[in-house]
Amino acid sequence: MVKSVQVFGRKKNATAVALCKEGHGLAKVNGQPIDLIQPSTLREKVLEPFNILGKDKFAEVDIRVRVKGGGHVAQIYAIRQAIAKSLVAYYQKFVDEASKKQIKDLLLQYDRTLLVADPRRCEPKKFGGAGARARYQKSYR
Repeated sequence: MVKSVQVFGRKKNATAVALCKEGHGLAKVNGQPIDLIQPSTLREKVLEPFNILGKDKFAEVDIRVRVKGGGHVAQIYAIRQAIAKSLVAYYQKFVDEASKKQIKDLLLQYDRTLLVADPRRCEPKKFGGAGARARYQKSYR
């Protein structure tokens, strides 16, 4: 039986599902290598979990991520969260609790959004104004 865990990451309307299974350190997003992620300015954000924990933690697992919805930036944040959460879940299920706790502490110490979803959502527009809070200008004549 193949050791695998499936975990999701979310940011606004973007959802990324990461499938983490035993392998040789492969990481792909929507079928393409993680090093080719666009926009390139945000590629560093996706690679953060790898940089924090070191490549050796990812050496014996393959991670495949499917992402849809949201914009470019939201997708990037959803991907990095899915990757971080999937590694924690894999270590909890198939390795040991001590190494899982060590990984989790390192990730939380760096950035909480790597493991905890950001609950902020877009506020709906109301009548009497151009946006959620803005009101139409008052005319006196």
